[in-house]
Amino acid sequence: MTDSQTCPSGHLKLAVLLSGSGRTLQNIADCINAGKLNAQITTVISSQPDVYGLQRASDLNLPTHIIRRKDYADVQAFAKANWEIVRQTGVDYVCLAGYMTLLPIAPDFVNRVINIHPALLPNFGGKGMFGHHVHEAVIAHGCKVSGCSVHFCDDNYDTGPIIVQRTCPVLADDDAEALADRVFEQETLAYIQALQALSQGRVTLDGQRALVR
Repeated sequence: MTDSQTCPSGHLKLAVLLSGSGRTLQNIADCINAGKLNAQITTVISSQPDVYGLQRASDLNLPTHIIRRKDYADVQAFAKANWEIVRQTGVDYVCLAGYMTLLPIAPDFVNRVINIHPALLPNFGGKGMFGHHVHEAVIAHGCKVSGCSVHFCDDNYDTGPIIVQRTCPVLADDDAEALADRVFEQETLAYIQALQALSQGRVTLDGQRALVR
């Protein structure tokens, strides 16, 4: 069993990576400002230009960077550019927040990158399963319950150890948009619960299992 995943001071320094509206970035920032999370966002990296997440970051007075996959010859060069910026900010954890590009994890950031997925993993995960695609699949399968999963990232889509899961009902008249709104309510809680547990040293890894005390 590995050591507990923690920050010695209890104060987390976070980098947030996004590709879209930045709702999760805003949620984390709001919880920090409300005193619900002992953390600091040091930098925001977007894989796309002209997304609202960058405007949110600017409104929060956070440093921003744009690193597009297509600007690099291969995925290794793309990953190196991201990790160089992350290391410069001295962060404890990297939070993927609607980040739509598979980012190989640098050796020094193994078990230090977390993501939130809008379904109950290991179901409805993997390449192509994002946004409305996830919720449409959940409804099409006739699931009565959905939710979200906060997990450590590895070099595959949605396969790392799960830290926190929260659930919500799937209603008979749901469409993807209605279900997405209900799931996102749980996402705002789950991501903060996971970060709180990490800051307090309550997460321990045992193989593929993330045990939360």
